[in-house]
Amino acid sequence: MIDLHTHSRISDGSESPTRVVELAAEVGATAIALTDHDTLAGLDEAIATGGRVGVEVIPGVEVSCQYKTGTMHMLIYFTSPDSEALVHALNELQDSRAGRNQQILELMQRDGLDITMEELVAEGGATGIGKPHFAALLLRKGVVSTIQEAFDRYLEKGQRYYVDKKTFSPEEMIELALASKAIPVLAHPLTVDKDPTQLRKVIKGWAKIGLAGVEAQYGRYSIETRSFLEETAKIYNLIATGGSDFHGSYKPDLNVATGRGDLNVADNVVDRLKEFRATL
Repeated sequence: MIDLHTHSRISDGSESPTRVVELAAEVGATAIALTDHDTLAGLDEAIATGGRVGVEVIPGVEVSCQYKTGTMHMLIYFTSPDSEALVHALNELQDSRAGRNQQILELMQRDGLDITMEELVAEGGATGIGKPHFAALLLRKGVVSTIQEAFDRYLEKGQRYYVDKKTFSPEEMIELALASKAIPVLAHPLTVDKDPTQLRKVIKGWAKIGLAGVEAQYGRYSIETRSFLEETAKIYNLIATGGSDFHGSYKPDLNVATGRGDLNVADNVVDRLKEFRATL
């Protein structure tokens, strides 16, 4: 059992990198990828913890990509701080995220919401602030009754406090990943397109330029959706990966390695990723 999609407090999760890896060990996972948004900052801590508790930690990152009809998130595995081009791109994304956070805060304050940057830093850390931390404060102050309500009413695209941030195209990120000897995988594919025919068409195009895999076994997907994505991966000779998308208390229904209780990603997926990497 493995989990190739987790987030820590370094980006928009509630737990430290250490605790994320410890949770993986507690449920018997053999490997885990820490994939915080736009940053590699928690990886050293996670890898050290993995050595202590006997869990292999695969260095990773999750990035948002600009896509015309949906939201495309890409998981990149076997990242390295020595990959200058990829690190430079991640720094650009972090700078954009910081600017977006300031804009969201100003919009909320103009509406009279009593939220300060000091509170955001306390919630998410100086460099890890994201939309879940705004959502947590809206919940704490009684503006909403759940984290999900905060997203649905205020923070999702098209809502009052949504602000765009810089993104790269999928093609750019695939190229950056491969040039860095890292592995690009499409995260939670249904955010790209819920129409099966269209989704397969898009995945086919990205596969031709180097996409290595699709996240078929995703924490919130039904058995039917997972089966469809597994079959899609086979059709286009892609690796069918999987992960919980653990965020701790910000997504309380998703647990490390087990998701909602029915997630069990096979250990050999890690072997397939390593085999692909050996070809780069």
